[in-house]
Amino acid sequence: MYLLYYSPGACSLAAHILLEELGVPFELQLRSAVKGIGTQTAQYLSINPKGRVPALLCRDGFIGEQAGVLTELPAILFYLASQSSPLRFIPDTPGESARCLEWLNWLSGTVHGLAYGQVWRPQRFVDDERLFPEVIEKGRSNVMENYRFIEQRLAARADGATYNIVHPVLLVFWMWGKWIDIDMSLHFPHWTQRIQSIIERPAVQRALITEGIAITIFK
Repeated sequence: MYLLYYSPGACSLAAHILLEELGVPFELQLRSAVKGIGTQTAQYLSINPKGRVPALLCRDGFIGEQAGVLTELPAILFYLASQSSPLRFIPDTPGESARCLEWLNWLSGTVHGLAYGQVWRPQRFVDDERLFPEVIEKGRSNVMENYRFIEQRLAARADGATYNIVHPVLLVFWMWGKWIDIDMSLHFPHWTQRIQSIIERPAVQRALITEGIAITIFK
């Protein structure tokens, strides 16, 4: 039995989707500042001192041979997918599985931590609030640069790579693009086409409904 600490529409959505895909028993624990139960409460910091989501607790055993909570989205996705038998959602060749990790590390560290950090959390970069608009603008520029890279890579794989642990994360970032008013279908058609096939998956639909997220592709 897994317990996933999540916030609706956060990167934890990717872990939520994978749990649905695997069909394993799990529960959700909401962490949302909007609901007054954010990630900076003393109770949550005692579980995950990093104060972020997602965090995954394995109630029936150990993670990494130690009891406790697993953090960081790439680690959680790789761990969960590695538990399935036969192996699902991780390519079965060393090169392709390494590519998955390459994508996850870049998406987590560069696109999320840097670009979206600048857009949504400028205070992490500068203390002077007068500089926040410049940091946010630079973040939006970084988002667009990163998104063009994603579009180019997806266009190069016109047949579409086999669905794996990277695709739910790509869904999250596509969705975030719309949240900051980027016309995703106009600027990133190959990515949008891939998202259309992802959201048709029953597991993805279940996770989106549970988190109260409605996605409109061409708008």
